[in-house]
Amino acid sequence: MTDFKFQSVNKLLEKSFRENWDRQALSNYQGASLCYRDVARRIEKLHIAFEKCYLRKGDKVAICARNQVNWAVSFLATMTYGAVPVPILHEFKAGNIHYLVNHSEAKVLFVDDVVWEGLSADEMPGLFAVVRINTLQLLYARSPRITEAREHMNEYFGNRHPNSFEPESLNYYEDSPDELALINYTSGTSGFSKGVMIPYRALCSNIQFGALALPEINNQSNVVSMLPSAHMYGLMFELLYEMSVGAHVHFLTRIPSPKIILQAMEEVKPDVIIAVPLIIEKVYKSKLQKIVERGGMKILLRMPVIDKMIQKRIRTELISAFGGKFIEIIIGGAAFNKDIEKFFWSIDFPYTVGYGMTECAPIITYAPSSKKKLYSCGTAAVNMKIRVVSPDPSRIEGEVQVYGPNLTLGYYKNEEATRELFTEDGWLKTGDMGIIDEDGYLFLRGRYKCMILSSNGQNIYPEEIESVINAVSYVVDSLVIEDGGGLTALIYPDYHLAELDGMSRAQLEQSLTALLPEINKEVPNFAQIRKMEFLPEDFERTPKRSIKRYLYQRN
Repeated sequence: MTDFKFQSVNKLLEKSFRENWDRQALSNYQGASLCYRDVARRIEKLHIAFEKCYLRKGDKVAICARNQVNWAVSFLATMTYGAVPVPILHEFKAGNIHYLVNHSEAKVLFVDDVVWEGLSADEMPGLFAVVRINTLQLLYARSPRITEAREHMNEYFGNRHPNSFEPESLNYYEDSPDELALINYTSGTSGFSKGVMIPYRALCSNIQFGALALPEINNQSNVVSMLPSAHMYGLMFELLYEMSVGAHVHFLTRIPSPKIILQAMEEVKPDVIIAVPLIIEKVYKSKLQKIVERGGMKILLRMPVIDKMIQKRIRTELISAFGGKFIEIIIGGAAFNKDIEKFFWSIDFPYTVGYGMTECAPIITYAPSSKKKLYSCGTAAVNMKIRVVSPDPSRIEGEVQVYGPNLTLGYYKNEEATRELFTEDGWLKTGDMGIIDEDGYLFLRGRYKCMILSSNGQNIYPEEIESVINAVSYVVDSLVIEDGGGLTALIYPDYHLAELDGMSRAQLEQSLTALLPEINKEVPNFAQIRKMEFLPEDFERTPKRSIKRYLYQRN
C-alpha cells in the first residue's frame, strides 16, 4: 500500500469516548442532545440486545432513516460490536429497501416511522428484528426471546454493570485492516445500486487524512451535519472523524434549504463545513446572485479600488452568514459550478474542492483553501496515489486511477463488477476523466460514461457545458444530452422565482432561449447547444441529489 500505519478504528472511538465522557457528542438541531457518556450507554444496551438476538460478529445490520442522534448510535453500536452496518439511503423506494436488506443479508433493521410505513417484514424474511430508530423500541421480532430482551434491558444492563457504568467499562471490538467495516450501497445515477465493501483500513486512512487536513478540529469543535449519514462523504466527515476526536455533531434532521442551513450556521457556528455543491449553489443563488448581477454592481466590480472594497464586504458578510467561525468549506460529491467557484475565488472566500468516491471511503484528493488552484480538486490525499492514463497526463485527459489503503474490497456478491473495478496492477479505475498538472493538482473533465463523442471525433463532457448553463439566472439545473446528432440542453427553471419577479412561464422560457448564443460563446465550437427544452418539474434524482442521467438519454 504506502507507508500507511493502521490503528483499530473501534479502539480509536473507545479512546475518544473515554477522554470526552462528559462532553457533548450528538444533537438533533433544536432538539435532543447526548453527551459521549449517554451515547456510550445506549451503545452498551444495544450490544446486550445484539447478544440476546444471537447476532454474531460479521453479521449485517441495516440502518434506513433520516439523520438523527440515534442513527449515529445505531451505526456506532453495530461497528463497535463487531457486526457490519449497512447504511441505506432513506429516500430509496420501498422495493429497493426490501431488495437491499435482503441482498446484504441483514439480520436487524433500524428504521424510522416514515420509511417503515411502506415496508413489510414479510418481504425481508432474513430479519431477526426491526427497531424504531428514534425510540429504539421493537417494531418486529422474530422470536419471543428478542421481545423479552428488550423488555428486560435495564435489568440486563444493571447486572452487567452493578456498581456504575464508567469510561473504564468500555471494551469495543478490535478490528483489523482488511476486515469488512461496512457495506455502503451507491445511489445509482446509472440505475443500479452496488454494495461497496469498505474495509477498516479505509476508515482509518480517512481519519488520518482528517487529522492532517484539519488539525484544528478537536473536542472543542462543532459541526453541522447536512449530508445524509448513509452517504460515505457525510458518514466519514460529519460523523466518524468527529467522534474520533471528541467533537460535537449537530444533525440538521430536515431538508437543507438555504434558510434552514444559514439559520443553523448562525446558531451552531461550526468550525468546518462539509457540503456538496448543490447546497452552496443554492445559498449563492438565493442570497448573492441577484446582487452580483445587477447592472450597477457589475460596473462597480470592474473598478479596481471599489471592486476590492465590495469583494471584501461580500466576503465578510458571507463568512458571517455561515457562522463566522469556520476554517473552510470543503465541497465534494459532485462537480462545482465554475462561475460560482470563480466568484468565490475572486473574493478570497475560504472554500476548497475535494474529490472522492464511495469506493475510497471517500477521500482521493484535497488541498487546503490556502493552497487550492482554481477549478482543481487538489492533490493526492495522505496515503493515496493518483495517476491519469494518458499519453500526456498534463495535457490530454485520461481516466483517473487511484491506489492506497482507502480502496474498497470490491462489490458485495458481485465478482464481475469487482474485477472490472481494478486494473491488473491493483489500481482502482474511477471512471472519471481528468488531467494532472506539474504540481500534482487534479483537474476533472467529467465521467467517462457520460462523455459524448462529437461527429468530428472530439470528446464532449456534458458536465462542463451544464456548469455554464447552471450559472444563468433562474436555472435550477440542466442536463446536456445527445439528441439526433446534436446537443440538447434539458433545463429545469425556477418558475416560482420568475413569477415573484413578474415573469410568466412563457416569458421565462423565451428569455432563457434568447441567451443560447451567449451560452454557446462559453463552450467550444464542437460542443455547441442546438436547442433548449424546459422541464415543468425537477429532474429525477438519486438521494445524493445527482440527476439520474440514464432516464433522459435519447440515443
